[in-house]
Amino acid sequence: MKNNEAIRKVKTFLARVLETTGLPYHSISRSGNKSRPPRVKGQTRIVSESPHSMAYRLIGDKTERVLPLFKGLDTSLRSSGLKVSFKAYVSLTVFAASVALFAVVVLMPALLVLIAHLPLPSALLFGVGGALFAWAFAIIAFYFYPAYRGDKLKRELEDELPFTTGYMAILTAAGVSPEKVFQSLSSLSVPLAVSAESKDIIRNINLFGSDVISALEEASRKTPSEKFREMLEGFISVIHSGGNLASYLREKSKQYMRLKRINLKKYSDTLSILSEFYVALLITGPLLLVIMLAVIATLGGGSLGILSPDLLLQILTYIGIPLGSIVFLIILDTVSPKW
Repeated sequence: MKNNEAIRKVKTFLARVLETTGLPYHSISRSGNKSRPPRVKGQTRIVSESPHSMAYRLIGDKTERVLPLFKGLDTSLRSSGLKVSFKAYVSLTVFAASVALFAVVVLMPALLVLIAHLPLPSALLFGVGGALFAWAFAIIAFYFYPAYRGDKLKRELEDELPFTTGYMAILTAAGVSPEKVFQSLSSLSVPLAVSAESKDIIRNINLFGSDVISALEEASRKTPSEKFREMLEGFISVIHSGGNLASYLREKSKQYMRLKRINLKKYSDTLSILSEFYVALLITGPLLLVIMLAVIATLGGGSLGILSPDLLLQILTYIGIPLGSIVFLIILDTVSPKW
């Protein structure tokens, strides 16, 4: 009996380990032979798992106490278009920040000792500081990523609205039902943001049994775009009142096209200002600093504390200019229209 109990515990432990690693578990018979199911052609043994699912399975029950710290994340996560639950995303955030913390606190001192030949106490001090910075950066990045995705989705929806409403006006003028209009939008060959929103509407209708009005109300609550929400609410009002959908969508298309022309004019002015900032901060400014530091290093000038002219030149060349260019590209992507 004791042997059977031990074998049962070993089997249970093996099943849990294989379930954690994603490998299939084959039951072992009493004779010791493994009973394998028939192998399907093209079947892989390792089951892929999304990072947020793995993080939630590993530390999901341990993140309950930190959920109130991410209170504002729930709203931005719902409107970002990410198909991740709030608890799973918080688990992924904590897991990724912890991995970054331990990776930096181990690798940075080792690299500083082996490559830069720093003393061990100084390397450990740099490692702790770098690990705390990596942990904070990971938390901030994961916290603001849904807001960035939501803002990007908002801009894409509003850029597409003049053409989307015109397309919908053509379909409704031809007598197509509202459900078929959004089904047509969801199956467009061109990948558009409105296609993803329409797929969610059609999913709620076909899969969850919602009517068109309820599905549109759900989409209007979740969307990050005020203009898209206004268009959907007006669409619902016209359906309720029995008005002319084609006329409503035509007027909306003309309105959004006028607004788009105004926004493109503003974008042209903003782009000229950004180009002047780019030339001043990332071309002329670094060039003058490089010349000045090179001259100081040639003449044997003094250093700024622990920063010698050579070290300042390397920091500017390999860290300052690339980081400034990345920040400028992010700003440019934020203000640029898609269409």
